[in-house]
Parts: sequence; C-alpha cells; structure tokens
Amino acid sequence: MAGNVFSGCIPALMTPCNPDRTPNFDLLVKKGKELIAAGMSAVVYCGSMGDWPLLTDEQRQEGVRRLCEAGVPVIVGTGAINTKSAVSHAAHAQKVGAKGLMVIPRVLSRGSSVSAQRDHFAAILDAAKDIPAVIYNSPYYGFATRADLFFDLRSRHANLVGFKEFGGKQDMTYAAENITSGDDSLTLMVGVDTGVYHGFVNCGAGGAITGIGNALPKEVLQLVALCKKAAKGDATARREALELEEALTVLSTYDEGPDLVLHYKHLMVLNGDAEYTLHFNETDKLSASQQRHLENQYKLFKAWYASRYA
Repeated sequence: MAGNVFSGCIPALMTPCNPDRTPNFDLLVKKGKELIAAGMSAVVYCGSMGDWPLLTDEQRQEGVRRLCEAGVPVIVGTGAINTKSAVSHAAHAQKVGAKGLMVIPRVLSRGSSVSAQRDHFAAILDAAKDIPAVIYNSPYYGFATRADLFFDLRSRHANLVGFKEFGGKQDMTYAAENITSGDDSLTLMVGVDTGVYHGFVNCGAGGAITGIGNALPKEVLQLVALCKKAAKGDATARREALELEEALTVLSTYDEGPDLVLHYKHLMVLNGDAEYTLHFNETDKLSASQQRHLENQYKLFKAWYASRYA
C-alpha cells in the first residue's frame, strides 16, 4: 500500500494532564511536533502509553484530530472493550487524515476466541480501508495472532501491511519466520524497547515503536540507526548497538511492566517536562523506591552516554 508509515522510529505518545486530570491536548501536540522535529518518523496515539483505557472515546478522538490538524503523522491505536468502539476509532482515524492504524485485539469478551478476533480485526480493517494497518500482538492482551489468522485477514484486507510484536525475543522470531519475512511488502515492527537490536538484526524489522524514545529521543534514534547498519553487516555498528542497548537496559525494561506510563512520565519530568507530573488516576504513582531507582539509573545512563560520546 502506498504511503506506508511503518518505518523508522515511532514514539507512542503519553497524554499530558491538566491540574484537573483531564487531557491537555495543546501539550500533546507540542510534544508530538517536538519528537517529529527530533527525527522520529511518526507518532502513535492512543496505545497503552497514551492511557487509552482511562480516556473517553471523545477524548481519544480529539487527541487524534488535534495531532492530525497540526501536521503530525499519526498512527492510531484501536484498543477498546468492544468492536463498535474500535471501529469508531478506525473510521475517525481515516476521516481526519491519520497515517496508520495499530489494530489491537478484542479484550475481555471472547478474547481467546480465534473467530471472534478474526471478526474484530476484519471490522476495524474494513472501517479504514485507505490507511495501512498493523496487527498489535502482545501477551498483555491475552491473545496471540498466529500466521494462519494473519494471512487469512491479509487475503481480504489490502491495508493490513505488517505486524507489531510486543512479546519477547521468541515471539519476535516467530513473527519474522512465519509472517513477515516471506513478503517484502510486509513490515515487522519492534514493539518493545528491550527488543530493538534483536528485532532489526535478527528478525529484519523495518521499524520500532518506542516508549523510552519519548524521554530519550536522541539516544533511541541513535540505537535504531546503529541497528539498521548492523543489520547490513557493519561489524562496528553491531558492537556499538549492543553496547548502547545494554546501557539502556534498565530504563528500557520499564516498557515491559505494568507501570510503564508512570516510569516514562517521570523520566519526562526529569527532562524538565513538568506537564507529565500528573496521572489520570490520582492514586497512580511510583513508590518512593521505584522513583529513586529510576532516578539513579537515569543519572547513570546520562553519565555513561556523556562519557562514551564525549
């Protein structure tokens, strides 16, 4: 499909809060534009990082619309507890000019049913036939899309152009071996910050969707660039990519846990982005130990990076 946005490095935007804990869309757009200016190829909104379960459908669609109107290339998350809502988000994304869809499985109701998931995915893809989409595979959604289901959908929906894998290395390897490697028009997207090197070098990924890239865009873009070179056989880039990914390990691993938004919002605050101080639920916060650990690791990484690239 022409205009495929799924390449390069793509941060999954978090949603800044006003003092009354409503979304601040002006600051959402500001951060989206900053990240594109830094070299990101697009942004995702609303995935898990955007707190989609905590926003109303109207709030989510306003954020998408505002980003599109500002000229920010947006990939829209379709997470919802029912197919009707997911379809609404897909149709709205196409209407306002979003560049892609991240198609999230049906949750809670019949979530383990292959036939229910097939119908859910198909309805979303039908609602936005003119924009490219990837299936978002994640163990956290309780359903694994396997090759037979993917290609069944692909045979009927030309806008299904890839697969975003949020699972571990074994899951990413499965996706590469069984789904994306046999067709150059299909793209594998690295979906977890700890899997960038493995995804690009060992699995032929075409892009990465990142959480930590919101807070460390320069460093994550550098990692992706090194991994792309390593994937072409550059031995120096291979060593440097492994070194940089190892240095980022602790901060990247937050992406795998239930408190990922809490961690990455605090990293943003450490960068000086005070608008990420609040969360939609007032009781959502890091423990004192979690916060101190993050701050220590952030300081260590910054010191290492300054020393390594001085």
